[in-house]
Amino acid sequence: MSEKLSTNDYRRIIENFAKEIKERKETGSKPEDTVIYFRNDKKVGRTRPIYLVPCSLLRFRKDNGRIASDVASYQKLNGTLDETKDNTQEILRGFLKAKDEENNIKLNKSISHDGQREPAIITCDGFLINGNRRKMTLDELGVETMKVVILPDKGEEGGPPTIKEIEEIENRYQLQSDGKSEYTNFDRAISIKRKIIAGLSLEDQLKDDPSLVGLTDKEFKKELTYYQNWYLGPLECIDRYLEQLDRKGLYDNISEGRNDREGRWYSFIDYYSFHKQLRNEDGELTKYALDLGIEDDETGDIENVAFKIIRKKTFPENFPIKKTNDIIRKLSKIIENPLAKKELMRLKNVPDLLSKSEHKPEDTLDTIDKKWGSSHETAIIGGLKRALQILDYEKDRETPITLLEDALKKLNHPGMDLPAILLDKMHDAMKLAREVSKRAGEIETELYHLEKDSKHKLKNRNSSKHK
Repeated sequence: MSEKLSTNDYRRIIENFAKEIKERKETGSKPEDTVIYFRNDKKVGRTRPIYLVPCSLLRFRKDNGRIASDVASYQKLNGTLDETKDNTQEILRGFLKAKDEENNIKLNKSISHDGQREPAIITCDGFLINGNRRKMTLDELGVETMKVVILPDKGEEGGPPTIKEIEEIENRYQLQSDGKSEYTNFDRAISIKRKIIAGLSLEDQLKDDPSLVGLTDKEFKKELTYYQNWYLGPLECIDRYLEQLDRKGLYDNISEGRNDREGRWYSFIDYYSFHKQLRNEDGELTKYALDLGIEDDETGDIENVAFKIIRKKTFPENFPIKKTNDIIRKLSKIIENPLAKKELMRLKNVPDLLSKSEHKPEDTLDTIDKKWGSSHETAIIGGLKRALQILDYEKDRETPITLLEDALKKLNHPGMDLPAILLDKMHDAMKLAREVSKRAGEIETELYHLEKDSKHKLKNRNSSKHK
C-alpha cells in the first residue's frame, strides 16, 4: 500500500461475470431509478435504473474500508485474496459478520420487516462497492435477489469507473451517515490512506463530507489537521510499531473491534500527540523537546519505550494507572524529570521479541503479546512504578517557585496558537487572559511586600546586633 496508483487505472473487469449479470438482471414489476453518488450524477440530477440481480452473482470486495485492517493482516500472512474465488468470498463474509455484530443484528431485523429499501451499487461484473452488509443479510434471510445500480461497462456511456472513482463512491456513501454501520477509527484510517494511494487526496475526501460544506479555508484546514491527528498520524506510528516487531502490515492485533475502547489504537492517538511535538519540519528538535531535556539521539529510544508500554496494554490491579493511554499522556512529565526519565528509559533494554522456546508456532499475535508482557512484567511494571513514584514525590514537594515556572511554561507553550481560537470563543479567551494578568499582578504585589517586610526585619535585626 505504498505505491501510488494512476488515477486513470481501471479495476479489472471479469468478462464472464459481467456477461452473466447482463443476462440475468431484471427491472422488476415496477421499474425504478435513482440518483447515486457517482461522477457528477448528483449535480446534474442524472438517474440510473435499479435492477434486480440474483444474490448469487454478487460478490464482496476486499477493498472495503469497513474490513480494511482484517484484509491487510490476512493478506500479509496468507498472500493476496482473490475475490473471484468462493473461499475468498467466505473469508470476506466472515470479516463483515464479526466486525459489528450488534448493527448486523439490527440490519437483519430491519430488512426482515421492511425489505431492502436502498439499492446497492455494483461494478458491471457484480462486485459490491456499497451494500456489502445488505448482501450478507439477504443471504442469511434466504432472499434470492438484490436491488442494485450497475456501473457502466466498456463501451457504455462514460465507460467503467476508475479505481479512484470507486474509492470516491465508497467515501461519499461512508460520509452520508444515516445510521449505517460506521467504520472503526482504525479501519477508517486505513481506508483514508488507501484512497490517498489511489489518487484521492485527503482534501478531496473531506470535500465529499456534507457536514463540512460552507467552511472557511481556515476552518477546513482545521479539519485537515484533525484528520491528520486522529487518523493518519496515529496510523504512521502504528506502522513503525509493527516494523519494530517485524510485523509490517499485521494490523489485526492493534484494535479488536468497534467496542474495544481500550484497544491499542487509542494509545497511538495519544502517543502521536506527544511525538509530533518533538521535531519540526526540518527534523530538528523543537523548543518543546529541548525544554523536556530530550537529546537529539534519544527520540528513537523514547519511541521504543512508548511502544513497549502500548504493547503491554494490561496492568496489575494494584498499578496506580489502569489505562495505557493515561500512561502515554504522562510521558512528557516523566521525561521532564531526570530521575523519573532514568527509570523509564531502562525499559529500552527489554527485548522486543520472545525466544523460540517462549512461544509456540501456532500462537496468535495476541497470545504472543500476552506471553511477552508476562515474561517482562517485572521490568516494565517496576520501571513505570518507580518513575511514577518519583513524580508523585516531586509533586508533593511543589513550591510556589515551581508552580510559577510551570504556569510560565504553559503560557509559552507552542500550542498557545492564539489565531486558532474560534471567533465565538474569543471573548472567553480574553476574559481568561485578563484574569491571568490580574492574578499575576496580585502575586507580584504580594511578593513585593513580602520582600520589603523581609528586608525591614533583616535591617532591624542587624541594628539590634550593633547596639
